[in-house]
Amino acid sequence: MANQDYVTRAPAKKKKNSRRGKKPSKNVTTISLKAKLISALLVILISAFSYGLWSLKTDPSTKTPLILPVKTVQDKKTNNNTKELPKLPKEKWTYVKDLATKEIEVGQYEVKEKGPYKMQCASFKTIERADTLKARIAFTGLEARVIKSKGKNGTWYKVVLGPYPRKRLAEKDKHMLKRNNINYCQIMLMN
Repeated sequence: MANQDYVTRAPAKKKKNSRRGKKPSKNVTTISLKAKLISALLVILISAFSYGLWSLKTDPSTKTPLILPVKTVQDKKTNNNTKELPKLPKEKWTYVKDLATKEIEVGQYEVKEKGPYKMQCASFKTIERADTLKARIAFTGLEARVIKSKGKNGTWYKVVLGPYPRKRLAEKDKHMLKRNNINYCQIMLMN
């Protein structure tokens, strides 16, 4: 095959009426003409607005405030020929006077406490599980006891906290145990 020199060769001529390669061009003059008209209109509107503001600023009639004549109280009296204020009507109700002289009765209430409380957290069949829960409670900073009780179903080991003189103290410890993920504790009266 013979070597061809592509650099020195002239480029091929394009056909003017070809349908494939050439896209129809938009009319550039109409777009630029529209842009010129819009920009000219904006300039005219902005200048008209600024001229209006300037004319309001320099107009002497806008500098003085409007002063309306104020009628005085004496003018109203002479025009109406009335007294100063009408008399107050008689009150139909007496609750205003009753409230001024009302006495409040304060009762003496005594709060009776029911007795010492205890908090039971669990009961287990084996002492090892009860001691494990007792150790978890000890890590929260509270002291628990394991109580052995015999019932119909055999021997149970209960994990108990207390005694508490008031129920509020037991609730405080119960919330502390809940924060440390020890749930299901019940507060009850001691027998």
